[in-house]
Amino acid sequence: MKKTIPVKSIPLANTKEGIISISHIEEPYGEGSKPVVSIGISLDGDESKPDWKAHIPYENIDDVIAALQEAKEKFGN
Repeated sequence: MKKTIPVKSIPLANTKEGIISISHIEEPYGEGSKPVVSIGISLDGDESKPDWKAHIPYENIDDVIAALQEAKEKFGN
């Protein structure tokens, strides 16, 4: 059964109420599916209804972190 466990909420820069929410989701795609990390963006601060979200398999987290760090180094302030 799908189960969502909140991990952390981070204020979304350059917004008044926006948040980035990180959650662990068990069986996100039905019985027997592997867990994922969910990253949600809520512009109005309502974590239950994110405007955008992405599910990242745990096996891909290191590569995603490396790509985010690369983007920050190349284009971030």
